[in-house]
Amino acid sequence: MTRWLDPDEQRTWRAFLAASRALMTTLDRELQHDAGMPHAYYEILVRLSEVPGQTLRMSELAEATGSSRSRLSHAVARLEESGWVRREECPTDRRGQLAVLTEAGLAALSAAAPGHVQGVRQHLFDQLSPVQLTQLREISEALLHHLEPDRPTS
Repeated sequence: MTRWLDPDEQRTWRAFLAASRALMTTLDRELQHDAGMPHAYYEILVRLSEVPGQTLRMSELAEATGSSRSRLSHAVARLEESGWVRREECPTDRRGQLAVLTEAGLAALSAAAPGHVQGVRQHLFDQLSPVQLTQLREISEALLHHLEPDRPTS
């Protein structure tokens, strides 16, 4: 038998969906306006900037960003056009490719980061009390643990 959502659960679900969408839409719009890149491209640059050699296998980068391989390949192609990322052949696997953050990509990320962090702070952290922030982290970690149990917590 289906356990339908009661009115409070329905209100919570809809508020969660609307708030998540609105936050990501706002952050994406701000990054587009201020840095000329969508949030998805920003995340690719961030992921590459955080690993040794600023290089990841395309398959690992797709997994890290929660993107399909084809969507990531398209995004990396656009980042290559901007000179922010380059692809290299993987020396240990002839079929594999590496995505490498370029100096220009690191500079673009460094220029975009302050505005993006300001947006995250303004639209998320500044809107919640310290107790709510702790609750949000705990809720998010609980959901991730359920949905992606193999994902390391950070």
